[in-house]
Amino acid sequence: MKIQIFFLLISILLSVSIITANASFTVTHLNTTVTLNKNTSAKITEVINIKISNESLKQYQLDRVALNLKLEEWQSLIGPTLVQHIINTHFGVSNFSFIPGPVSIQNGSNVAQLYLNYEVLNVTSVKQIAPRAFSYKFNSTVFNFEHGVSGEILPPNTTLTINLPAGARNISVYPIPDLPANGLADKFSNVTSLSWDNGEPLSKFTLNFELNENMQTEVLSFFTRIYDYLGYTSYVIIILIILLFIFYTYFKAKS
Repeated sequence: MKIQIFFLLISILLSVSIITANASFTVTHLNTTVTLNKNTSAKITEVINIKISNESLKQYQLDRVALNLKLEEWQSLIGPTLVQHIINTHFGVSNFSFIPGPVSIQNGSNVAQLYLNYEVLNVTSVKQIAPRAFSYKFNSTVFNFEHGVSGEILPPNTTLTINLPAGARNISVYPIPDLPANGLADKFSNVTSLSWDNGEPLSKFTLNFELNENMQTEVLSFFTRIYDYLGYTSYVIIILIILLFIFYTYFKAKS
């Protein structure tokens, strides 16, 4: 009886091994989009396109609806591409979500998309260069793509897109992006998005731009800084200033 149980366990383990060996999830494309914010943080959206073998289709569909399946377990199925490709090692990521998409049929193959969304701090650094004018510099150490002999490289079948804050100007960038195609000729004027494809070297990546802050934003930032420092006392001070101004204007008009 013990021998029969032993062989039963062995057969179950072999069956699991065969299922795992037959599992096939092939990554066909990675699209990483970095949306830069004025406060130096960034919103990251990554879309991983995968092709699923017929043998693995059922496993994918079961895993997709599993509530307790961790990202690490998906990584063991998909491979090293399923990671955060933009990360600040000092701060990590926040507001992370991972969503395996539904399966569709394309050219007779089972395909799906995996979505990673998260936020990263200090993707850029900023310094004030004039009243209401700020210079931003991209922090290339946040890249977590393929590490080649010469440094960081954008892998094959990969697209990196960086969305700039509205109003970005005086843009300088290296390497020259694939899109917009006429960006260099136009000195990247009125450009809101930059994209690179397949094999671009990132070891010497640079991206600099400038932003102007309007008067309303500057005033709001001023009062925000006062509030951060003084708390609710700042409201009392502001009210007193307004009252003094009203009294000054009133008595000056009477005289």
